[in-house]
Amino acid sequence: MTYQRFRTSQPSKTNQGRLHQSLRAGLTISLLCTAGVGFSAQAQQTQTPTNTQTTPQTQTLIYVNPASGQDQSGTGSSASAPYRTITFALQQAQPGTTIILAPGNYSTQSGEKFPLTLKPKVNLKGEEASKGATVVITGGGPISSSYFGTQDATILVNYSAPDSSISGITVTNPNKRGTGLWIESTNTIVSSSTFKGSARDGLFVTGSGTPRVENSVFLNNVANGASVANKAKGEFRNNLFQNTGFGMSINGTATPQLLSNNFAQNKTGVVVSGSARPVLRQNMFQNNETGVTIIAFSQGQPDLGTQAEPGQNTFQGNTSYAVYNAARESTVSAVGNQLDPGQVAGQVSLGETQTVAVNFTDTQGSWAAPYIQALAARNIIKGFPNGTFRPDDPVTRAQFAAILAKAFMPTPEKSPTAFKDVSTDFWASSVIRNVSSSAFMAGYPDQTFRPSQKIPRVESLVSLASGLKLPSGDPQVLSLYQDAAKIPGYAKPKVAAATQQKIVVNYPTLAQLAPLENASRAEIAAFVYQALVNAGKVEPINSPYVVVPPSAASSSAVESPASETTP
Repeated sequence: MTYQRFRTSQPSKTNQGRLHQSLRAGLTISLLCTAGVGFSAQAQQTQTPTNTQTTPQTQTLIYVNPASGQDQSGTGSSASAPYRTITFALQQAQPGTTIILAPGNYSTQSGEKFPLTLKPKVNLKGEEASKGATVVITGGGPISSSYFGTQDATILVNYSAPDSSISGITVTNPNKRGTGLWIESTNTIVSSSTFKGSARDGLFVTGSGTPRVENSVFLNNVANGASVANKAKGEFRNNLFQNTGFGMSINGTATPQLLSNNFAQNKTGVVVSGSARPVLRQNMFQNNETGVTIIAFSQGQPDLGTQAEPGQNTFQGNTSYAVYNAARESTVSAVGNQLDPGQVAGQVSLGETQTVAVNFTDTQGSWAAPYIQALAARNIIKGFPNGTFRPDDPVTRAQFAAILAKAFMPTPEKSPTAFKDVSTDFWASSVIRNVSSSAFMAGYPDQTFRPSQKIPRVESLVSLASGLKLPSGDPQVLSLYQDAAKIPGYAKPKVAAATQQKIVVNYPTLAQLAPLENASRAEIAAFVYQALVNAGKVEPINSPYVVVPPSAASSSAVESPASETTP
């Protein structure tokens, strides 16, 4: 399908008003970034180290527990005799120290003094598997930024603390103009954490910062999930930005890379201003008012894809625009994305490779929408004739076999079985024969396949682990699940393997496997996509519901074809 190369359509007055109103929520921080140039003259001239962190050969561990710890000499060296506060632990920490945080609430009430200022080569580590759900740090205090003067932050990492890292914590700064994590001119690694409910930003990167931010959640922050300003670079990968003013605000001459992130239910997913040049690849923009906006009168020019390197970003369910270039002076390149060209305004080069995303009427806002969208785009799953997907419907063994056949095209490893209950004219007979000849699925001892039987979650996971030939997993990993006792004995090695390979997706509660419940169409889409990721066939989709064990944290249709039996 070919579209005109340059979209020059202008938004209607009604849509202009809606867009301008939606931008006001993040305008303050954009102006702050622009005004920040005034501080640059006084900024200290420091060279930011690159991200070349390695785990120290000898590592000191310090333990902190706000409920049972004591900030005194002779403690802190074990989980049974921990310090009480992160503040005290940081004072004791030397380069190469990892501070282990026990589950609990860390605040002024527990003795913390904010901001918490990291030191060089010090690692702050909480509970990574849940992205810090049990390790909550709340509060803030004044900091002095070389670029933005006095600010308020929960945690400060600047040029004096290179090669530090943060993982497995939740950070909230409820103070006026409060920011959760402030990174200035350094190379911190941030992973498997949650930044939510701050009065301004979840994360602010400035100066010549080059952080790596991955597998984290930015939720319900008032202004921005994350801001990247001045000449900062860095990489943001596999993060979720949800229900905030701007998912990300990118300003100054910043050039971060945004890779495989999910921007959902924000006023705007990504706002670019100043002369920023971010690179966006394989991101999902869903159910925002606008996906990407380039501010008027700016010279910002995001790279959303070129002919040589298509963007592979997906835009779906955004109510106003997918891409809105309000800066008329330059053309934005957005080649090779999934979007509706009718939702593009301003000077935007779409190239020749655009495809329109498949939108089901009943999956917008669903936790599984990215998985469903991705598999539908590959013709692995389909919806129903009325435009719905029915994400909560159960999946039969025949339907699951059809999905596996499409997704993995398995190679037969044995002769097909003539199942007594699968006639040759049954719509799924060929895919059942194909899949049952591989390692993915098998029949029952009585030579039946039971094609109409609903497949439980545990059986679908065993099937995927078997088909991928995953080695038996460590049974200890099953302790992640509160209902592990319900996992049948035969399935435990395979479920453990699927868990260790990040194939398990549990919604709404990570710790609830619900192994014996029938798998829904949404859950099967998530499991199959994660299995394709494991097989190296697709890029990961960021989701807070993927179970990440601690060691991993650092069909032609689902229903029968229209020409056959209608589901």
